[in-house]
Amino acid sequence: MEIWINPACSKCRAATAALDEAGVTYTVRRYLDDPPTAEELEAVLTRLNLDPWHIVRMGEPAAAALKSLPKDNAHRADWIAAMVTNPILIQRPILTTDDGTTAIARDPETLTRLLDS
Repeated sequence: MEIWINPACSKCRAATAALDEAGVTYTVRRYLDDPPTAEELEAVLTRLNLDPWHIVRMGEPAAAALKSLPKDNAHRADWIAAMVTNPILIQRPILTTDDGTTAIARDPETLTRLLDS
């Protein structure tokens, strides 16, 4: 199991605490220090069954340039490039289980579902 986190994020801290409490072995990726590549983001998006704009934190100052960017396949690479360049834009925490199931685990229900799978 792998979890992408920002240690300053309360949702990320809650998720790792829940994993610890459950006794789950997992790998932490501090994605601000070790940003994903475009290929890694594409793989995560495929597993999430989402488009890049669905996982962008639009409230971040770095997202200002994206507000006018169309949400379509013609601009998909632009959205991904923005997240690679500014990983703070990536929604968190992203948890991938050993079987490849992936979710944005911001709420206890999602985290519980992943731990039970």
